[in-house]
Amino acid sequence: MPVTITVLDHVSIGTGAVGDGWKLFGGLLGGTWVYGGNSPGFWWGQLRFRAGPKIELITPTPGPDSAFLERFLATRGPGPHHLNFIVSDITRTLRRVAALGIEPVQVRLDDPAWKEAFLRPADAFGIVIQVAEQSGPPPRLPAPAELGPVGQPSAFTLVEHYVDDLAAATRLFESALEGEVVCQPGPGARSVAELSWPNGARLRLVAASGLAAASGQAAQGSRGAAGALHFSRDDEPFSPAELGRAADLSRLLGVSLALHS
Repeated sequence: MPVTITVLDHVSIGTGAVGDGWKLFGGLLGGTWVYGGNSPGFWWGQLRFRAGPKIELITPTPGPDSAFLERFLATRGPGPHHLNFIVSDITRTLRRVAALGIEPVQVRLDDPAWKEAFLRPADAFGIVIQVAEQSGPPPRLPAPAELGPVGQPSAFTLVEHYVDDLAAATRLFESALEGEVVCQPGPGARSVAELSWPNGARLRLVAASGLAAASGQAAQGSRGAAGALHFSRDDEPFSPAELGRAADLSRLLGVSLALHS
């Protein structure tokens, strides 16, 4: 019986201005082009870093199929749209999801090259989760000309996410999405849990009760809220000019960044 391997493959960011994403994640953080293309209602492109998951930028294209992304941008503005997990057996993964009492939506299993299903934010602690099984080579399209020169390489070391029920969120990402718990609350510890996957992706779940203290924000009735995306360099620190540029671009993209040297 084949071993099922699941990885947190990428963080997808919805935006109406993909160029800002290229400047931040490519030009400043050194992400290199992997692949991308058109899907019904949106265009997508992915960048890979020295370690960790990928960043995907998605932007709406003309037509009725773009309603989901147009609605997201109109309601919430640009920002993290979903977490993608690549699995080797989506049927098995969906059984694990169902065992937690969660019903996936938009389940599409007819295409052998790409099978997918989604977990709604209400079930996935404030963010959409996409589960996908991929067979065969992905689309190999050339990098967009707008990507420009790639900056100094960095590693995508950590994804933060605030949740209202730390124990339930940990069960989802451990039991259904096969993350390995590498850090969890103990006596006197702050309310966080961290999970990792074989591709080096690392997810930190933070109890929403600590959201205001940690970031000056409020959960605003949601079951969760996106936290910071952490990137690091080993060889040369980020300069003050780079930190300022990163702050400006991250605001335009609706993401929170933590840059480490």
